[in-house]
Amino acid sequence: MAAFKKPPQAPPVFTATPQSVLEDTKSILAKSKKLTDDIVAQVSDKDATFKNVLLPMARDDDQQTLSTHILGFYQSVSTDQELRDASTEAEKLMDDAYIEASMREDVFKLVDAVLKKGDPLDPESKRFLEKDHKGYVRNGLNIPAGPKRDRFKEIKKRLSELSIAFSKNLNEEKGGNWLSKEELDGLPSDVLSTLKEKDGKYFLSYKYPDLFPALKYVQNPEVRKKIFIGNENKCNQNVPLFQEAIVLRDEAARLLGYPNHAAFRIEDKMAKTTKTVDDFLADLRKRLAQGGLDEIEVLKKMKKEDVESRDEKFDDHYFLWDHRFYDRLMEEKDYQLDQQLISEYFPLQTSIRGMLEIFEHLFGLSFVEVVGEDRDAISPSGKGDDIVWHPEVQVFSVWDDEGEGSGFVGYLYLDLFPRDGKYGHAANFNLQPGFITENGTRRYPATALVCNFSKPTAQKPSLLKHDEVTTLFHELGHGIHDLVSRTTYSRFHGTNTVRDFVEAPSQMLENWCWTPSQLKALSKHYSALSPEYYKSWKEASSNHTEKPEERLPDDLIEKLIKTKNMNGALFNLRQLHFGTFDMAIHEPKDHATIEKMDMTDLYNSLRHDISKIEGPEALGDGNKWGNGQATFGHLMGGYDAGYYGYLSSQVYSTDMFYSVFKKDPMDPKEGRRYRYTVLEKGGSQDEMETLKNFLGREPDTKAFYDDLGLN
Repeated sequence: MAAFKKPPQAPPVFTATPQSVLEDTKSILAKSKKLTDDIVAQVSDKDATFKNVLLPMARDDDQQTLSTHILGFYQSVSTDQELRDASTEAEKLMDDAYIEASMREDVFKLVDAVLKKGDPLDPESKRFLEKDHKGYVRNGLNIPAGPKRDRFKEIKKRLSELSIAFSKNLNEEKGGNWLSKEELDGLPSDVLSTLKEKDGKYFLSYKYPDLFPALKYVQNPEVRKKIFIGNENKCNQNVPLFQEAIVLRDEAARLLGYPNHAAFRIEDKMAKTTKTVDDFLADLRKRLAQGGLDEIEVLKKMKKEDVESRDEKFDDHYFLWDHRFYDRLMEEKDYQLDQQLISEYFPLQTSIRGMLEIFEHLFGLSFVEVVGEDRDAISPSGKGDDIVWHPEVQVFSVWDDEGEGSGFVGYLYLDLFPRDGKYGHAANFNLQPGFITENGTRRYPATALVCNFSKPTAQKPSLLKHDEVTTLFHELGHGIHDLVSRTTYSRFHGTNTVRDFVEAPSQMLENWCWTPSQLKALSKHYSALSPEYYKSWKEASSNHTEKPEERLPDDLIEKLIKTKNMNGALFNLRQLHFGTFDMAIHEPKDHATIEKMDMTDLYNSLRHDISKIEGPEALGDGNKWGNGQATFGHLMGGYDAGYYGYLSSQVYSTDMFYSVFKKDPMDPKEGRRYRYTVLEKGGSQDEMETLKNFLGREPDTKAFYDDLGLN
């Protein structure tokens, strides 16, 4: 890692109060409205040009994003309930203002006039104009003024409220189960040691660092069942919010003249039509179905042997709460792979360093962690604590290396551990986008990874399972996309692409987590980090004689790579369930169908039909046992009629990796070509054009199906 040098742009500060969040939001929105009002007052249709109508609004938008993203970010990361509430309220104010602005007929008339004139523009400005014009149309301005348009606006505002409330409920969720040590038999001691204890019971929350190890390791199937069903019901207050949102989306789409919400959403994506998506999902389901049944048979046999080895009667079922447990057992028995042992080679901080070094080598970057006095030096207030929102947050200044010109790139933040009120999954958040300012200088981006990995203890650092290594690499991929993007307008910056492409760059980078040389380079046994860790490893280890190899041994790497597509049909059928449910609720044959639709019944019956893994319905309990859709943040947070994008972008990502990187994943020449051809472009050009430029041809599905063993 390079030595610290002072960046040319200070990082943002995180010193807001509940009062300042709301005051700043109102001030930004008032200023923006005044600018738009002035344009309308001063420019007539015949005089309207890109320069006097769209450019001032684009620049205002750029400046707004420097504050608005952070004002809305506090609700996902702040420890202060009042600040989170203010941030949620700020987001509602911003959404309402956006809806009002995007439905202004007086502005639309000017934009329409500019488009019709057809004056020559640079490609990104032309894209901006076309997208802006389309945005007004999609926001109801082709609906004649009157009751219908008013109803459309009312729906848009209510949908914003529902989405914000749904997300808040998930972030604030504090559910879990109090369980005895006996009930938690099998749970790794390092997980047990982090749980809250009271009167001989342990509180196992529904946060990932608790939930996943419990479902993988707890021996008692009744306890796993209790945990699984509890997790599916952890946010039941979201059930009516979800139902209302789906019904309103359908009504809004029909007001715009679309047959359903899916047709409205997909028109703007790479897939273009619902038929393309439905055909893709149906084809994949057909290809995966038998593989899924075969995998269940093998796992069921393993369950039978396990149950009978304890002199218990096998019930001939394979349940949802069995799957992570026997999937893990298969790794250990059939592949001799112990994920706990693997995790000893992936201490969190060492893994992060290794990942950043990969990005340095491939993309010509340099990451410098900003600590201690250096934080004071770059903080606008002179206080280093002001440039983070929590003491655990790490900050990096990111630069081009010498070969790429040594210029500043932006700021990367890592917020890695769970805490109350924090966003509960792993995600990348843009804090400030990059763009070209009015005087032609570059404004640099700031991006944050918000994750929930297990906390370090005195005996062990935070250790990552291999799937967590992959998750971290994936989210860092989004972060890198956000950092190296170079667009004129913030609207197209970084991951601001269509939703069925946005996952492809990060999914492609996941392949590095299955490459022997990179697994070796990323790994370092935690006992080698310090004498204290070596001592605690020795005390915990049954093997007291041999010191572990410092890097992940070749035999473990080989075993790990063999598991890449282990139960791969079931994994992809799970994704297919989400994608199919998403399409089913967003393309009903008529509005009456969606009003009567039982989302819970559909969610659980589709899961059973597609994955073939049984839930309580197999015991005669019906399909009302859990409300998984009420925990499905993606479908309320922008992936509506778009969840298929995780699978379709996998087609693009696998094609890119196999065609360009498979023969040499660390080829810096191809890495830089990828950086400048794909990542740098953001959403500033048609995503299919980006793909074709990189591949030298149209993308195809061959590599995707080959990788899954389905061709």
